Amino acid sequence: MAAAARLGEAAGELNFSPPVTHVYNPLEYAWKAHARYLELHAASPKKVVFLGMNPGPWGMAQTGVPFGEVTRVREWIGVEAAIGRPAVEHPKRTVDGFSCRRSEVSGKRLWGLFAERFGDAPAFFSDHFVANYCPLVFMEASGRNRTPDKLPKHEAEAVREPCDRHLREIVRILDPEWLIGVGGYAEKRLGDLFGGGERRIASILHPSPASPAANRGWGEAATRQLEQLGVWR
Repeated sequence: MAAAARLGEAAGELNFSPPVTHVYNPLEYAWKAHARYLELHAASPKKVVFLGMNPGPWGMAQTGVPFGEVTRVREWIGVEAAIGRPAVEHPKRTVDGFSCRRSEVSGKRLWGLFAERFGDAPAFFSDHFVANYCPLVFMEASGRNRTPDKLPKHEAEAVREPCDRHLREIVRILDPEWLIGVGGYAEKRLGDLFGGGERRIASILHPSPASPAANRGWGEAATRQLEQLGVWR
């Protein structure tokens, strides 16, 4: 938990230029929910750590939990807490916390797959954990989401410094056998930091609705990938 707090503080000190106009840091305004997530589900070593890129506007930005679609976080993961607000909100991307009526499709798919396969959250979290590489949400003037891989080089390098440090801490604490990037960006960060070591690194298809492949049975595709890798049997 202390490592996440340090990441939130370090990320909050970073500055970004246009086209990024708004930056949300859920590790600040949604800290209570994130801390509860860690308290419940990150207290023991894991076999598998899934790593996402950064929060979505209707997921972790609202709930403080990676891929945190509101209903799944409350009803399956077992986390609910008071959520504050970013210092400067985009009018098209307001933070309503657990009152948010929008659904984060990526999170609904990801946590839905885990719920279907494992039944209850303790069964999943006994050997698995889900984290995000970068804790920040980046938005343009239009409200459009801007992902870390689209940042200018000097800004991307500034982001990587605290995020790499935190990722190393996650791996040290949880000591997983498998590191699974949810999408190519996360897999690359894992490979850059841990490639050639004792950890087994791979990726699964990202569940984003922006991916045509993900819209053709994402759960089945991700399950097939994990079974072929030997992560799941």
